[in-house]
Amino acid sequence: MRKTRQIRYFIFLRDVLAIAVTGFGGPNVHLTMFIKRFVIRHGYLTEAELMELQALCQILPGPTSTQTLTAIGFKLGGPLLAYLTLLVWIFPATVVMAVAALAVTYIDSEYLLKITFFIKPMGIAFIFYAAYVIGRKVIQTKTSWVLMVAGAGLAFLYRSPYITPLVILMGGVIAAFKYDKQEKLEKHPLHVDWGNFLLWAGVFGAAIAIGSITQNLPVRLFENFYRNGSLAFGGGHIMKPLLFNEFVEFKNYLTADEFLSGIAISELVPGPTFSIASFVGSLSMREWGVSGQFLGAAIAAFGIFLPGILMIFFVVRFWNQLKQYRAIRASLEGINASSTGLTIAAGISLFEPMADNMISVWTAFVTFIILITTKVPSYALILGGLLLGVLLNL
Repeated sequence: MRKTRQIRYFIFLRDVLAIAVTGFGGPNVHLTMFIKRFVIRHGYLTEAELMELQALCQILPGPTSTQTLTAIGFKLGGPLLAYLTLLVWIFPATVVMAVAALAVTYIDSEYLLKITFFIKPMGIAFIFYAAYVIGRKVIQTKTSWVLMVAGAGLAFLYRSPYITPLVILMGGVIAAFKYDKQEKLEKHPLHVDWGNFLLWAGVFGAAIAIGSITQNLPVRLFENFYRNGSLAFGGGHIMKPLLFNEFVEFKNYLTADEFLSGIAISELVPGPTFSIASFVGSLSMREWGVSGQFLGAAIAAFGIFLPGILMIFFVVRFWNQLKQYRAIRASLEGINASSTGLTIAAGISLFEPMADNMISVWTAFVTFIILITTKVPSYALILGGLLLGVLLNL
């Protein structure tokens, strides 16, 4: 029996690795691969169970696909299999993005800027496309429209990493007042196991305290990424503006051009969309040399993924009980709308420096139109833009 269980776990991890190296396109594409491998092929869970897990992860802070996968691993084999699932899932993308950051650091910057000329406005188009896709799903009422516009305006005018949680909190609280429009459900006593929440809070507090006392860059980077991973409601599309505000606008660890290059490269990489964090973490420690950059990538990956995993382990145990409260269900509208506004603000901020270059403007516009009107894969567009940049500079 034990040997059979181990074989089952090995097959599951092998499937996770297969998706990690072939899953281009983000959570929506990943979900179809989960259904094919975990529901249809192996019957680890039903499609209804998978869809509910996915829905739960979409409303929690953190990476949706990563949380869904680790929750499946937890369901199958407990915490150990869940953490092994996490490592297998994030390792390929983390390594690729770390190597990409090294290339940005050591390849002649002038040549790199030339061949990636089209990649940067294309990266902006991907941000607006993310806002467009998520907006079509969540912007359905006057309240959501107002919260989206207000969130975009506040984030654009006040470019601080601290504005993001305030905007999200504001959206959730305002939308919660519409609880009377939610269906009443029968209420039962709420039983909560606080273990993983206390662990999440303890790691957060320790990172802040140790970083403040020692001023050690790796520790402070871990706290930065852990905080952003704890606040990224909405998945990868909201992670990009969070990291942009923190590391480009506020701390100047990266230039806007480098960040846009990272966004574009991440579209070429399968697996979790949060892998952009490894790129940012590596460049944040470039003064420490090659080993420091790999350390920065590892710290970023660990910091950005850990809070979401602790959160899904915490919430999944009592989610069915929590849904009985109408205010909780109502607040999701505001959280999603505010997250969409934050994405729009990030796109505008990144677009500003190239607004007077008509080639960049048209590149962003045409890329956006292709994304919303065709099914051309994002990685194919990025490869085309990169190839065009190389050909023009031969």
